[in-house]
Amino acid sequence: MSGRPMPCSPQEIGGLFLFEKLTAEQLGRLCAEGRVEGFDPGPVYAEGDPAGCFYVLLEGTVVLSRRVGGDDVEVSRTSRRGVYAGAMQAYLGDRVRQVYNNSLRVTAPSRFFVLPADTFASIMREWFPMAVHLLEGLFFGSKSTQRAIGQRERLLALGSLSAGLTHELNNPAAAAVRATAALRERVGRMRHKLRIISAGTYDRETLANLIDIQERTAERVAKAPVLSPLEASDREDALCDWLDDHGIPDGWRIAPTFVQAGLDRDWLDQVAAAVDEATLPSAVGWLSYTVETELLMDEIEDSTSRVSHLVDAAKQYSQLDRAPFQVADVHELLDSTLLMLSGKFGQRIRVVKEYDRTLPRIPAYPAELNQVWTNLIDNAVAAMNGTGAEGTLTVRTARDHDRLLVEFGDTGTGIPPEVRDRVFDPFFTTKPVGEGTGLGLDISWRIVVNKHHGSLRFESEPGDTRFQVLLPLTAAPPDETTEEPV
Repeated sequence: MSGRPMPCSPQEIGGLFLFEKLTAEQLGRLCAEGRVEGFDPGPVYAEGDPAGCFYVLLEGTVVLSRRVGGDDVEVSRTSRRGVYAGAMQAYLGDRVRQVYNNSLRVTAPSRFFVLPADTFASIMREWFPMAVHLLEGLFFGSKSTQRAIGQRERLLALGSLSAGLTHELNNPAAAAVRATAALRERVGRMRHKLRIISAGTYDRETLANLIDIQERTAERVAKAPVLSPLEASDREDALCDWLDDHGIPDGWRIAPTFVQAGLDRDWLDQVAAAVDEATLPSAVGWLSYTVETELLMDEIEDSTSRVSHLVDAAKQYSQLDRAPFQVADVHELLDSTLLMLSGKFGQRIRVVKEYDRTLPRIPAYPAELNQVWTNLIDNAVAAMNGTGAEGTLTVRTARDHDRLLVEFGDTGTGIPPEVRDRVFDPFFTTKPVGEGTGLGLDISWRIVVNKHHGSLRFESEPGDTRFQVLLPLTAAPPDETTEEPV
């Protein structure tokens, strides 16, 4: 937006702190190549527009704002003469994208000294060559350092996740190995028992009945009900009595296995009716091995399914086989992240999920949202570990008007009031030296705000800290020119 052209006085601009050390010749050049413009209350320039001018306030009141989600959030308001804004990085040329990083408006009739970006850049390079080199080094060095440390933070997170995933995979894998060894032993015993039965004087009908009972027993195992401890104990006592009454040795050992498989006295009565009294002990023993092998195979299936589930969660977390930008279910992303980080929780931290499953899928960068969840959960766990007591991590989703809310609540130490204004600053951390880079929340903020046009906020007091991520339910196609978070 262009203002009204007004006279430029070298004496007036020389009185500004930005130009007070310049010579009369330099001030004259500024007035010759720049201009003074007057603005009525309203916008001067908008965030994201090409940065064409450098503005210095002569009089009036200015308001700077940043776009957060769909809202313009005021970041500064001042009437101080000499404050400046606009194309402040023009001296870097086309090495960075030259756009306004905020929006500027005036709330009262105001005057600015306005310098075109190209003129500002050439004057900087001509008058302050060493300063420009220093500023360039500071700018690009800071970017490089931030990118390097951001990469290190990703590697640290990857190492932590890998350790947790290895721990989670080890349990079902070890269970499958143990069950396989036990299964081999049971199958061997079953073959031995079958050899004894086949060597006996059993007619074809009796053997056919035994095989039929074995098949139906295996089917019953697959449909075994889940019993309470009291119900299981009562059934074990009843089966022990039945086995003792029928002269079956080691009834106390067999009964728990039969109960786990869903067998009861009525079932054993059917077995007893199918064979004669002399055959019954061998038949019961054979069925015991059948039940044990079925239970062991169920255990192996559960363990390998658990491994497969963990691998799927790792793929979901990393999004390796998916497009960067897609329509995603935040609950799937949250579940995969919680599973990947489950090794961090231990026995002292309880996880509570309060999901609104009616929420729609949203357009997003899932892998980067998983990084946000990881950073917020990691901070929550660290805060709760700092209390030395048990803690609760509550993950909640809900609709907030036209946005989707994801909230992470913890019962940790809270964020001290004196540092709350700095938690999103790059390199700021309250963790001990070597335990945090100070980029986790900065990265999270830029992923949520810059990349998803959402917002990230928090509320904190001792014992109740909540970080809230608000994401649009709908979004425009991704802007390929948007700078990637480092």
